Amino acid sequence: MISIKGKKVFQYLSMMEVLDILIVGAGPIGLNCALEAKKNNLTYLIIEKGIIVNSLYNYPLYMRFFSTAEKLEIDEIPFISAAPKPGRQDALEYYQGIARQKNININLYEKVLNVSKNEAIFEIKTSKATYYAKNVIISTGFYDIPNLMNLPGENLPKVKHYYTEPYPYAKQKIVVVGSSNSSVDAALETYRKGAEVTMIVRHSEISKNVKYWVKPDIENRIAEGSITAYFNSEIIEIKEDSVIFKDENEQIHEIENDFVLAMTGYLPDFEFLKNSGIDLQGDCLNPIYHPETMETNIKNLYLAGVVCGGKDTHLWFIENSRIHAEMIIKNILQNR
Repeated sequence: MISIKGKKVFQYLSMMEVLDILIVGAGPIGLNCALEAKKNNLTYLIIEKGIIVNSLYNYPLYMRFFSTAEKLEIDEIPFISAAPKPGRQDALEYYQGIARQKNININLYEKVLNVSKNEAIFEIKTSKATYYAKNVIISTGFYDIPNLMNLPGENLPKVKHYYTEPYPYAKQKIVVVGSSNSSVDAALETYRKGAEVTMIVRHSEISKNVKYWVKPDIENRIAEGSITAYFNSEIIEIKEDSVIFKDENEQIHEIENDFVLAMTGYLPDFEFLKNSGIDLQGDCLNPIYHPETMETNIKNLYLAGVVCGGKDTHLWFIENSRIHAEMIIKNILQNR
């Protein structure tokens, strides 16, 4: 029986299906949580606002992972890739294939709006329905909210916070902001399709985290002058046909520009986490959770995957957060 104060609430919930687990997000780690729940005969449902592994679908078309295939595997299901480093399409085939083959319970194109708790039961309101569950796992990643520069002109149509492929930028004057993997990939690919590329980088060099087989390529293109790079620099304003920035000597420059690719990173949905009752701490807004169980400050509400890192989105990856599913399900079973 469900123990909840208030007779009307009790009678209403008694007629409803109360899931053992509701999982928010159908990324690789959300899928892994579902597989672990299924193995342990727990009732579950994934709610996903987009497609299966929605973030991966929105990656650049020709993106390759830093990791080898075996490090991206979930539930010990082999990830077969012809290339040493699997790409976006390989990952889509792998994870969506698992969802089909394992017949995972997923509702797609349904956005979770609110998670609240009444005594021992969570009420989860979505864009389509209301669900009830004893446990909730939030595995929403961080790819949906761009880390904005907050400067004049950032809302112009020419400014893109997502990059998919280089073809729209052929013969165009491109400014790429940043020096991470996404910035470097965008700069190299657009340059090779005929764009005039300028990189504006706040730091003194290309990021040390850039893929080791790509880093020499971008450094050589900069050294030979094929790609222009301004280090220790930042944009001040974006105009319809130009960009204004200051360099390391505080000198102001204005250059002609057609598009700005602002590869400034992405953030978790902090408002959703806060509205769910999860405490956030520090400058990086790190969500509170127990490192051995992944349980947050709200009992039976768990975090899984890269969402655990707050603003530090380089802390968690698929390969080092795969273990979250087993940790969470183990804790749920112990608390039954």
